Amino acid sequence: MNSEAMKFSSLDQPLFGGTIKGDLVEYLDFVADRFVPVLAGRPLSVWRILPRKGSQGGQDPFMQKNVPKYTPDYVKTVEVWAEASHRKIKYALCDDKQTLMWFANQRAVEYHVPLFLGDHQTHMVLDIDPPEGSGFDVVVESAFLIREALAQAGLDGAIKTSGAKGVHIFVPLEQHDPDDVAAATRAVAARAEKLNPEIATTAYIRADREGKVFLDSTRAWGATVVAAYSPRLREGLPISFPVPWDSLRDVTPADFTVRTRFDGDPWTSLMPAPQRLPDDLIAQGHTIPVARVVAMHEGKRRKNQREREK
Repeated sequence: MNSEAMKFSSLDQPLFGGTIKGDLVEYLDFVADRFVPVLAGRPLSVWRILPRKGSQGGQDPFMQKNVPKYTPDYVKTVEVWAEASHRKIKYALCDDKQTLMWFANQRAVEYHVPLFLGDHQTHMVLDIDPPEGSGFDVVVESAFLIREALAQAGLDGAIKTSGAKGVHIFVPLEQHDPDDVAAATRAVAARAEKLNPEIATTAYIRADREGKVFLDSTRAWGATVVAAYSPRLREGLPISFPVPWDSLRDVTPADFTVRTRFDGDPWTSLMPAPQRLPDDLIAQGHTIPVARVVAMHEGKRRKNQREREK
């Protein structure tokens, strides 16, 4: 069996945000030769939408990690221990177009992958998350703060829209200890915040951000990120799309959707070569507490204070 011979069902059925299933299938067929290399070898999590009966759109989206029992034999899988649920999860590996098109037929819209390929964290990632109600312009300005902080450390990265409100900056890496990568990510965010604390913050607790753009340095260890070229569950199914730095001020995330067609493989062509993290960046990062740990302790402290004040 091959992807060209695969039979797709209900292509005219409403999917999400004014699109039909056929829009998703046609886009994934078009982008497969660029998209599969981004996914290959990485345990895949997808957001799917099951169909409703009648002419309505799909049911509420749900995240699928464990492959269903009816998964065909040609879909490669890998078992990964999940510490949170204390069990092994059988993830799909989307290593070929046939597997991708099977996911398309299953109404899998979003594709999320870990930063690791085997035991190597291939990229350092910074996620720029704007405050509610802000425009994309503040995201762009914050992205350039990250770029400047990287440049000062002798590093370079590629940028893509998240497909939602923000952007992701990827820095390809040589082999490093994962703890050092996490530390360096924190240091880059802290240096970028210092460049313009009026618009950017590293505050993990939302209430402490004061309407600023969040420079998220927590995409480390077992974290996943939406893959380049992946559609997103938003109106019109926008896609997470690579953008040259010199074009970033001229676009918005909504400019790129499953109906977009483009030449070449911009994610590969814009990506720098793997780089070595400087020792001083790693050292600085190890002095910065892990955001989630700080937030957890601070949350408990604030809860206890509220209880004492009752």
